[in-house]
Amino acid sequence: MKNKFLKSIFVLTLGCAFFVSCKPKDSTDAVEGDAAAKVYVAPGKYDEYYNFVSGGFSGQVSVYGLPSGRLLRVMPVFSEDPQSGYGYSEETKAMLNTSHGYVPWDDQHHLDLSQTNGETDGRWLFANANNTPRIARIDLKTFKTAEIIELPNCGGNHSSPFITQNTEYVVGASRFSVPADNDDGDVPINTYKKNFKGHLSFVKVGKEGQLDLAFQIVTPGVNFDLSHPGKKESHGWFFFSCYNTEQANTLLEVNASKNDKDFIMAVNWKKAEEYIKAGKGKRVPANYAHNTWDEKTQTAKSEMKKEVLILDAAELKDICYLIPCPKSPHGCDIDPTGEYIVGSGKLAALIPVFSFTKLKDAIAKKQFDGSYAGIPVVKYEAALHGEVQKPGLGPLHTEFDGKGNAYTTMFVSSEVVKWNIKDLKVLDRKATYYSPGHLMIPGGNTEKPYGKYMVVYNKITKDRFLETGPELAQSAQLFDISGDKMKLLLDYPTIGEPHYAQGIPADKVRNNGQLKFYKIAENNHAYATKGEKESKVVREGNKVHIYMTSIRSHFAPDNIEGIRVGDEVYFHVTNLEQDWDVPHGFAIKGANTAELLIMPGETLTLKWVPQKKGIYPFYCTDFCSALHQEMQGYVRVSPAGSNVPISYSVGTNLPKE
Repeated sequence: MKNKFLKSIFVLTLGCAFFVSCKPKDSTDAVEGDAAAKVYVAPGKYDEYYNFVSGGFSGQVSVYGLPSGRLLRVMPVFSEDPQSGYGYSEETKAMLNTSHGYVPWDDQHHLDLSQTNGETDGRWLFANANNTPRIARIDLKTFKTAEIIELPNCGGNHSSPFITQNTEYVVGASRFSVPADNDDGDVPINTYKKNFKGHLSFVKVGKEGQLDLAFQIVTPGVNFDLSHPGKKESHGWFFFSCYNTEQANTLLEVNASKNDKDFIMAVNWKKAEEYIKAGKGKRVPANYAHNTWDEKTQTAKSEMKKEVLILDAAELKDICYLIPCPKSPHGCDIDPTGEYIVGSGKLAALIPVFSFTKLKDAIAKKQFDGSYAGIPVVKYEAALHGEVQKPGLGPLHTEFDGKGNAYTTMFVSSEVVKWNIKDLKVLDRKATYYSPGHLMIPGGNTEKPYGKYMVVYNKITKDRFLETGPELAQSAQLFDISGDKMKLLLDYPTIGEPHYAQGIPADKVRNNGQLKFYKIAENNHAYATKGEKESKVVREGNKVHIYMTSIRSHFAPDNIEGIRVGDEVYFHVTNLEQDWDVPHGFAIKGANTAELLIMPGETLTLKWVPQKKGIYPFYCTDFCSALHQEMQGYVRVSPAGSNVPISYSVGTNLPKE
């Protein structure tokens, strides 16, 4: 049996190789004659859209303009950033705290924009951490990470951070099922079927964006891949693709591909809320970090939470249902009407489309095909709207244009395919270069897509850009989808490994009250220095606090003496500028952390422990004025135990004649 399976995989692989070697019919990599004009954004003009792109293994989020493809910003989220000092400064370290301690990196896969009435609203961007499971909220008034919450009982947070139509919840699900945190995790790995469980996390979002882990649903031990919420009639439901229904724990490429079908899990979260109100939930011990950034104090704090509310899907029979889906499903996407649920079996040569109306009817009539680990399995045909036949090989992800059409990436045959949702007919196909994963249409996962542009994110870019050694950049390809046929407009390289992305009209973000600078008078940082006259140096045992200001083009103080080898020196630097886009940097020789990049009106702190006596220069790292090079100072470090007193000055400690 195993040999037959391996032979079938070999045949499929050969078929895929043949398919890739030939371009899909009616496809071309040629751009249209007016492509350059369509992506050209003249100097001083703005792009039409913000495109927020996951950073993959960089742990960050990048911001591009569309249609130009220009990189505008890289926002630090789950990884340290030496450019800004994120994760290095004393204020930001708490943002990367977890139940495992300080974690300086993560794998950032998916993004979702906040919504109101099913439309993007430009308030917040949510990001997932796949490796050490977390969800972040980025404030689009400041383009800063405002909050990060860890998800307990979770091994991998891939199916995340997707949100409901009024941003009631942001949701995550275990990629890797594991024993619950409160269970004895010291068990043989091959007891997977007995001891490993999945968890779905529903994180409540407050009016000001505050995150709170409201409840988790414990599920059978499968792998959850991706998810999306229902819309309109299906609002109140969430849909998750899941694989490894074989519950294998080794060589998953073979052992998790044996079943003909895996599942899409349909979760009635409104019903879950009813059970919680009825007291059916169970509070269990948990240990997870909740990190928040305070704009007033300009400092992060980390709080450890100690319990979580759990619902058991096997005990509460009407909150979870399973819909069979071709094996190893990846994407799980809901059309703008909320009626159609698109599954994407990676190993299938078709795309199944399910009907929410039929699903509800099948549940009401109990049209089940038994159960799986206590969860009812709806009959495939009972929930099926239909199948898109021969769309290509390796369907992964689907987005929608709001005109009744869907667009699906084909990883193996390297193309994107346009098809009609109701009659399931393929309308167009274009080659992509190469092996596309996610794609993005601005608003394409909402009730109101902006069906003008589509960006496809490719995993392989051989022969597309100048060579850069063994590793090449990932790439994005911009298509015009405003007409009947897709038109390739632009290729551009990307930061890290993009997975999912989000696009939104620029005016929805630019006009949301974006912050241009911090008001000095409102700076409540514990070590803020609101004017040069307040600058000082204070010794507290072996700790030295330097209250420093920066302004074009000097620091105050800029001469400091009396520091000793081994002292813990804290440079609390306040940028006194009150003008947009005039940051100042701060760096000192021998620091083993990073620089600081301090925005106007902001205070940040660099910890420095000098290891050797001598004179140490410090300087501004961000070019701020014509006299930027002159923006510097010195610290004198004396041996440990020295009697050299603390002294500091600016403008008075001139050389002796």
